[in-house]
Amino acid sequence: MSVTKVRHPLPARLQPEGPLTALAPMQDVTDLAFMRVIAHYGAPDYFFTEFFRVHAHSRPEAHILRSIDENSTGRPVFAQVIGEDLGFLDRTIRELLRHNVAGIDLNLGCPAPKVYKKNVGGGLLREPEKIGEILSMLRQAVPGLFTVKMRIGFSDTSNFDRLIDLINEHRVDLLSVHGRTVREMYRSEVHYDYIARAVARAQCPVLANGNVTSAPRAGSILAETRAAGVMIGRHAIRNPWIFRQCREHFAGAPISRITLGDVREYVARLYDATRSPGVPENCHVNKMKKYLNFVGQSVDATGTFLHDMRRTETELDLFKTCDRHLLGDANREFSPEPYPGVIARPNCETPGTIAAGCSLETVTA
Repeated sequence: MSVTKVRHPLPARLQPEGPLTALAPMQDVTDLAFMRVIAHYGAPDYFFTEFFRVHAHSRPEAHILRSIDENSTGRPVFAQVIGEDLGFLDRTIRELLRHNVAGIDLNLGCPAPKVYKKNVGGGLLREPEKIGEILSMLRQAVPGLFTVKMRIGFSDTSNFDRLIDLINEHRVDLLSVHGRTVREMYRSEVHYDYIARAVARAQCPVLANGNVTSAPRAGSILAETRAAGVMIGRHAIRNPWIFRQCREHFAGAPISRITLGDVREYVARLYDATRSPGVPENCHVNKMKKYLNFVGQSVDATGTFLHDMRRTETELDLFKTCDRHLLGDANREFSPEPYPGVIARPNCETPGTIAAGCSLETVTA
């Protein structure tokens, strides 16, 4: 691990001597229900909320506040904001600090075109001077932990070192780095060398983000980057046991073996936890498909489960499909890694959801 300078102590981790783990902020995913489900199988050290949109008429969204105010997981929750107007950001931060947040996180990474075209999220990476103004204001407005999640650049990495210097100048307490540019979305390989470069240059702990697919993979990424920990997004949707498995691996203990029967129980728990009163059955089934798009990557190498799941229309059909594929061979291991070539993708019922390539932060790797 690199030697880092921390202005404000980070919250205690679950494994005192081990690397940090965090669930990545994912729009339309990391709500209160999902955090509770993840915590049931093994919570990360830290949670991050969906981003609070900040603009002239915004107020912190009630459903995102619930993931802070009603959070019973016992783990710290950081509130993430996305915006660029100093006054509106200041107003929002003051409102959020009235809640039980572990800290405030600034989104400098969202690669969605409809987001970066508003010059927020990843769009700001084109303007280091503007980022400096925002960091300065937020550092003054946040008396406690102030964190940042960023990508390594917009279309290239020419501003990267300058951005890390700004992180240092404005005394950011924790930095999460997704090792791709905004333009690369989620298509390219992750540039772990740039995460290592951030670790070497930054004066705060750095979390490595991007294709952290399993506990052994987390270990190899930490060995390569020397980061203080890992931030995991879509692979925690696929495998909610991943944070527990990471702690086992970091401690040199055997990694828990997950079966298809275990996954069937996860699907049922997730279905019940994410159901909202008054939502039609077909809408909730379609919502489940966005999660199962990822779960299916580790069910079978042929992608048959995904093919059949995507064609279900009712709760009965969905669970019959799950029973056939998951309980039919319940003791078979759920693959720790996604099967090669089995791709999560949008389906026709759920445009704009969390399948790979969608337009929101929901596919943070």
